[in-house]
Amino acid sequence: MNRGRLFSPLLAWLCTALLAPAAFAACAAHSGEQRAVLLELYTSEGCDSCPPADRRLSQFRDRAEYAGRLVPLAFHVDYWDRLGWTDRFASPRYTERQQTMAGLARSRLVYTPQFLRNGRDWRSGASPLDGVGDARPGARIALQLGATGAAGLAVGGEIVMARPGLDAWLAVYENNLESEVRAGENSGKTLRHDYVVRRLLGPLAAGADGRLTLRQEIVLEPGWKRADLGVAAFVQDKATGEVVQALQRHACPG
Repeated sequence: MNRGRLFSPLLAWLCTALLAPAAFAACAAHSGEQRAVLLELYTSEGCDSCPPADRRLSQFRDRAEYAGRLVPLAFHVDYWDRLGWTDRFASPRYTERQQTMAGLARSRLVYTPQFLRNGRDWRSGASPLDGVGDARPGARIALQLGATGAAGLAVGGEIVMARPGLDAWLAVYENNLESEVRAGENSGKTLRHDYVVRRLLGPLAAGADGRLTLRQEIVLEPGWKRADLGVAAFVQDKATGEVVQALQRHACPG
């Protein structure tokens, strides 16, 4: 277990929990008896075929039928930056994740826009919930979010894994983002994004009992809007990349 990442300063955490326990408890989410769908979009502001996929991901925000069943995330990759427009949301780590996931699926195919559904390439125009059935989850997740001052987001909870060979990940994402693109394939366009991954933490390993206690303080970067932030937790198979459970929680006001 990476204790440096997982047990960042506990003092701020304890102050939050003691001073505002009711608010903290209210800003919580728990996974259900069915496996939720993690839908990853690999995208770039430098790719002219990506905006429709970005818009498709945004459409899931206000659809009640997806609540608690679908966890969308947008990973902006950096390999389009060389064509003239630097995507401010891109990270080489997200490019690395896309490549790693392709390798775990025994595929050499990496492209944008690419959707992964529970760790596997997905190109359907249908609902991402179609065909997933009532698969039993491979983990149980509980998330709690709270504020630590003006520049911090406290993430707590617990992940219980059903078997060995699984890792957990945390993704801090932001909605309601906009860019005026001035170069590259999308030059002159205003692009809008939701579920943009701002920080990815992991892999986080459980203890011998399969339990992982979450105690994480996220320091907000300049320009992040707390009201538009959220956290997603997901558990995936180390060997295959299959996602066995996922959960997200939007930050609460305050």
